Amino acid sequence: MSLKLKVCGLTLENQIEDLIALNTDFLGFIFYEKSPRFALKKLSLNKLRNFEHTGKIGVFVNESLEKVLEISEKSSLNFVQLHGDETPNFVENLRKKLNPEIKIIKVVRVNGAGIKIPENIDEIDFLLFDTDSKSYGGTGKTFPWQWLDNIETPLPFFLSGGISLGNIKNIEKITTKPFSLDINSKFESEAGIKDLTKIKQIKHYIDNFNKLK
Repeated sequence: MSLKLKVCGLTLENQIEDLIALNTDFLGFIFYEKSPRFALKKLSLNKLRNFEHTGKIGVFVNESLEKVLEISEKSSLNFVQLHGDETPNFVENLRKKLNPEIKIIKVVRVNGAGIKIPENIDEIDFLLFDTDSKSYGGTGKTFPWQWLDNIETPLPFFLSGGISLGNIKNIEKITTKPFSLDINSKFESEAGIKDLTKIKQIKHYIDNFNKLK
């Protein structure tokens, strides 16, 4: 399976259109009001709905079930990413009420205690491994990727947390490869403003990586 790319924390319409033109696999929109990359500061749900793309991901942190369902429908999301402390019961209820075509991604926050796989993987389609933080991501910090080789990952996963042009080649050193890279703060000029030159560079790396597989 080819390595894919997700660009998260998008806030600007013109940059979203540029990333669609670059055939970026996944576009991440953060619906967490405390985030400096809160999508609805500059974008409306209707605007998000009108972007023609099959990889629109909504990122939620401890949001109510009703709000997740409302935003997912109104913005025509393809994926819901649960990036908080959502319980197995919450995930189960979400799966029952969510459009069955929308996939669920559940974050696993990685810290010094290692990696703990969620209990209710039957309701989840993808995992996402990110460096643990009180701010629920966006720290620009990595965890030791080699830890992934010490666990069994029952689902395809996104790899997040401090991915940059400086460390991307370390992906070649691990056996357990991600389904997709998830880039954010290391590819910005400021929060929510992406550096398209850097994104083109990592996309070029991924394209070459996939050719050599």
